Amino acid sequence: MVKSKIEVIAIILVSLMALLQGFYGIFSYLEPSGFATVRGTELFSYLDADWVIIYGSRTIFITLVLGLLIIKKQYSILMWCAIFGVVMPVTDGVLAYQADAPLKVIYKHVATVLYLLVTFYVLKLMTSRCSAK
Repeated sequence: MVKSKIEVIAIILVSLMALLQGFYGIFSYLEPSGFATVRGTELFSYLDADWVIIYGSRTIFITLVLGLLIIKKQYSILMWCAIFGVVMPVTDGVLAYQADAPLKVIYKHVATVLYLLVTFYVLKLMTSRCSAK
């Protein structure tokens, strides 16, 4: 079956989102301090690295769920994952701002919110078109 343009775009957007989450999850395991810095906060003691690794384990869980939903073509659920996922970069952005992170880090979180909103919109269009058929 040939995929529509909108379905291909949706798959690409969600796949990129899942790959980035997977990268962040692995990065948090390998380099907790560096990961914290990239996210906009600082790890003051290596003894607190377990919290970064906990974050990473949840991020890998999200990656696996998104991957399964893509494989199973559960676009409606992915649509809701995209909009509900906005909570994470908003929280990360606020924490980065409170930690006096560089503006580029805060802008990255804003860009992530916009990316998730675009992904939600594309998935909404796709599911609306599929249900209209």
